Amino acid sequence: MAPPHTTRKEPTQQRSRERVERMLTAARGLIAERGSDAMKMGEVAERAGVSIGSLYQFFPDKSAVIRALAERFTADNRACIDAELARVRDEPGFLSAFAGLVDTYYSICLAEPVMRDIWSGTQVDKTLRELELADSRACANAVATVWRRFRPEAKPDDLASTAFLIWQLGEATMRLAISVDRAEGDRLVEIYKRMALRELAGNSAWQLHNIPAKLD
Repeated sequence: MAPPHTTRKEPTQQRSRERVERMLTAARGLIAERGSDAMKMGEVAERAGVSIGSLYQFFPDKSAVIRALAERFTADNRACIDAELARVRDEPGFLSAFAGLVDTYYSICLAEPVMRDIWSGTQVDKTLRELELADSRACANAVATVWRRFRPEAKPDDLASTAFLIWQLGEATMRLAISVDRAEGDRLVEIYKRMALRELAGNSAWQLHNIPAKLD
């Protein structure tokens, strides 16, 4: 059964924001060490140097901590995508940007054990599922918006749905890749990247043999 959604207090003063930042940093460290299941709220408070009451004031339960970390990763992810796509000027640049985003996201997933806990949490936490779906759709829409420049003849809804599916398959690939040994994970990500770029390139003159050499 999914845990009930609890509303957390948002910090308004600089001092409170700094305290919340320490709490999230502490939680992130504990999750990296032992996973969220083993993380205790008392340990988070102790490591952050705050009282347990202060911790509960901003994070009523463990799920609220995980959701806050998920929101942080979501915001960082969107900023990275927007920055990369903003530099696109032509179709080769678009495909190279997408390939770069896949590599970047994979590196983040490998380096951030918290991502595994967030993904696990989406199975039981409706709020996390909704957050992930909304983020995935927003990222796909950003990709589709740029893609339309090079596919003016295509139906916008078709491009949007295809981009959404490509993005969702990418999320699934990342989850699988970090669940197996590194060598196999690397291969899976490269295979996904080839499949996605082939679809994004479509019937244009810029075919798969023109994709950056590192993908060959």
